Amino acid sequence: MTSLPPFPARLPGGLSAAEREARVRGKISGSLARYERAQHSLAGGVSTALRRSARPSPLYFQHGHGSRIVDVDGNSYVDYTLAWGPLILGHAPECINQAVAAQLYRGHTFGAQHDLEFEVAELLCRYIPCADLVAFANSGTEIVQVALRLARAATGRTKYLKFEGHYHGWDDSVLISYRPTRQQIDAAAGQPIPVGLGQRPNHETVAVEWNDREAVTRAFAECGNEIAAVVCEPLLCNSGCVAADPGFLQFLREITQAHGALLIFDEVITGFRLALGGAQEYYGITPDLATFAKAAGGGLPLSVLAGKREYMGHIAAGQVVHAGTLNGNPVALAAAKATILELARDNGAAYRQLWEQGERLRLGLEAMLRAAGLPVMTTGGGPVFHLSFMEARPHTYRDTLTANTALYSDFGLALLDEGVLVLPDGRWYLSTAHTASDVDETLEAARRAIR
Repeated sequence: MTSLPPFPARLPGGLSAAEREARVRGKISGSLARYERAQHSLAGGVSTALRRSARPSPLYFQHGHGSRIVDVDGNSYVDYTLAWGPLILGHAPECINQAVAAQLYRGHTFGAQHDLEFEVAELLCRYIPCADLVAFANSGTEIVQVALRLARAATGRTKYLKFEGHYHGWDDSVLISYRPTRQQIDAAAGQPIPVGLGQRPNHETVAVEWNDREAVTRAFAECGNEIAAVVCEPLLCNSGCVAADPGFLQFLREITQAHGALLIFDEVITGFRLALGGAQEYYGITPDLATFAKAAGGGLPLSVLAGKREYMGHIAAGQVVHAGTLNGNPVALAAAKATILELARDNGAAYRQLWEQGERLRLGLEAMLRAAGLPVMTTGGGPVFHLSFMEARPHTYRDTLTANTALYSDFGLALLDEGVLVLPDGRWYLSTAHTASDVDETLEAARRAIR
């Protein structure tokens, strides 16, 4: 692939990136002042490191409703970040507001059992193909750890296989080979790559390239009797929304079965987003275990492990420890029940809207940018897609390294100036609150941003 030309300093009749940044800074004085204050008491000034990448500065928000979010300076944006994915129904939907408000008056948490536990579990088992039983936790990171522990218990093995660029949480055991640079890849000579300082040495991870059947086959040939599980994002949402090649997910299903390993789908993003039953419903491939978070709670902290009875039975029997003071929190489960019922209503009408409006937006942006002479690729679709300035569709994580990220950063800044909020990494999320009018407004804002 050839490298892309740099973004022109100024398109005819338009603003330079520097002028755009100056304009935005003039609109967000309240956020700038708050960020400066926060850095004196909060490490990094933010509560999770990814938020520091916002340009020109992390924004502070006062409220959101539906498809829109308003910052502390009163600027209103059409929101395609959706809190990095959880807000599948948009900001403050009435069904969740009512469910959560009712539960708050009954109690915030009990550290004991309540009806919402089995009511939500029954809904999950109804809609998720692999779900004979489920277990609750609070974050995607911890529920992936439960899944891997369960896989080790079920197989008596210690290693697991993951794919380059896939994200499975911030624990040392899985924060491996996630978005490495080309220099790191070359220097590693095929070995797993830790992401940050302080991580423990990792001898249990086998990391290979996404969509590389030969590498997976070779890994099982070399150490298949040590591999407890293969874990993957069935759609690589965290690094470019790179889809599995035709037949690749089925290949993973077959090779894990052949070697007595478990197949784990990390559906923290794809769960409740591609379909009510997640990517496993959308693609028609049923894993042994699957992890859910983000949209599962409709905006409240909740994660779910869903799996086949023969494996989940180890948790049921107390052979595999699964603990947590806030597991099954009634407020989060009230939100989850409201979310699931809303998504299931009218035979899943919400998904028809999500896909229709998401595809209108994705294809509209793609056509507009190409008409302006900019090489662009969109991947994924409908409820979650990725926009990159590059010349060929990515097949692996390494292909995404050819994208012109500086160009996307300038585009995102221009969109912010025009009243559209997007994530800095190229991901776009839609909610059921996004309307055809929102999409039209966004495309018009993009037209002004490109100009």
